[in-house]
Amino acid sequence: MAAPTYVLSIDQGTTSTRAMIFDHAGNVIARDQMEHQQIFPRAGWVEHDAIEIWTNTREVIGGALAKANLNSRNIAAVGITNQRETAVVWDAADGQPVHHAIVWQDTRTQKICDELAAELGTDRYKATTGLPLATYFAGPKLKWILDNVEGVRERAEAGELLFGTIDTWVLWNLTGGAENGGVHVTDVTNASRTMLMDLSTLAWDPQIAEDMSIPLSMLPEIRSSSEVYGECKPGILNGTPVSGILGDQQAATFGQACLEVGTAKNTYGTGNFMLLNTGTEPIASEHGLLTTVCYQIGDSPAVYALEGSIAVSGSLVQWVRDNLGLIRSAEEIETLAASVEDNGGAYFVPAFSGLFAPHWRADARGALVGLTRYVNKGHIARAVLEATAFQTREVLDAMNADSGVPLRELKVDGGMVVNETLMQFQADLLGVDVVRPKVAETTALGAAYAAGLAVGYWESEADITANWGEDKRWRPQMDTEERERLYRSWKKAVTKTLDWVDEDVD
Repeated sequence: MAAPTYVLSIDQGTTSTRAMIFDHAGNVIARDQMEHQQIFPRAGWVEHDAIEIWTNTREVIGGALAKANLNSRNIAAVGITNQRETAVVWDAADGQPVHHAIVWQDTRTQKICDELAAELGTDRYKATTGLPLATYFAGPKLKWILDNVEGVRERAEAGELLFGTIDTWVLWNLTGGAENGGVHVTDVTNASRTMLMDLSTLAWDPQIAEDMSIPLSMLPEIRSSSEVYGECKPGILNGTPVSGILGDQQAATFGQACLEVGTAKNTYGTGNFMLLNTGTEPIASEHGLLTTVCYQIGDSPAVYALEGSIAVSGSLVQWVRDNLGLIRSAEEIETLAASVEDNGGAYFVPAFSGLFAPHWRADARGALVGLTRYVNKGHIARAVLEATAFQTREVLDAMNADSGVPLRELKVDGGMVVNETLMQFQADLLGVDVVRPKVAETTALGAAYAAGLAVGYWESEADITANWGEDKRWRPQMDTEERERLYRSWKKAVTKTLDWVDEDVD
């Protein structure tokens, strides 16, 4: 009898790397996870050690296989999902990065963005890329490395260096790296987050690359999200095809079976990301959202999405734990928040990296407002949780305005969806049902689906829809007047964070 086959997914996130093994029903068979170091050289700068990330990737692959007592013969395919806009540049000959990876949250490229926006504004490339000029995206990060790391521009122009987002870095190493001809490829979803790809042609835009002084030779080949890119070699998965790549938020959308126009999901992770499937035609946002590629399966037309990206949600809880010491574990935030009935008038706007959607204000910084002597740590804990829900409401309002079709329910996933207090408040604030799936690991699952479809492990997208199941649903319980009063106060709080960073502040 043939050995049972599974699909292995590598989920390389902002704070950790996971390997997860799924069966045909979308159930988790085994997992392994390792955190990596967060490097903060200066205020607003966030870096990762790309070598550490690759080392951890190898470790968790081995760990997951060992826990399930499996080997490469049991794995039909490997999928990759990743933190999207984080940029890595490395030497093609020896595989050594020329600088730490610059993380999506990093704001050091503000001056580059300002210079590019000087004459034509922040929407200079929006018609082509779907993105405003902002520090969030990978293209300006690459330009910063080329401009600021000694000798790198010369080496890049000589064809010695490669660029990639984390999916490309992991794939290149998985498929052989410097010694065994690693495959230098990205998929359409990750390419759409660089600000270097034309949304309509799904190809690198030579003019934008020239404007940013980026040699096209550095850039990976753009492929679909579901096809065989190469085989693992050498190592524990030797010979196994790598056949799926999706940026983490697109992977979660795919894993949530948001495969029809008008379906949407929200992922509560380090940041918060809501995606709405808009079909095979990109829709330009008039309300501060991003137009992005949702997925592309093989030779099929690309499917697009509107996205609302929020920089800080789960990482605010982490900050309260690590920087303030108010709680000992992330789970404690709910207990502390539940010790009070409301926020006591306190609002926490976590604009640590400026404000992303729908504001796009790089000059904003975090603020805790509405404080009185009445406010205690329980109220602050509740304000921390509520910040995520308020930011999501802002994005949902923009999404409804852009699409013209009000969302009837919101599928949710990510680490924070175990927080019942937050999920109920989210439903109350949105005025729509909030639905959690049975398999909460939708990001890793989405990458597994993309990989499995490419090798015939799953026959069609209908299998994905059939696998999705509802775990819990929260229905709105708050009256409209109270909902709008709270939201009005939140919007007032947001205004207090603006115009904080002066021109003479890096």
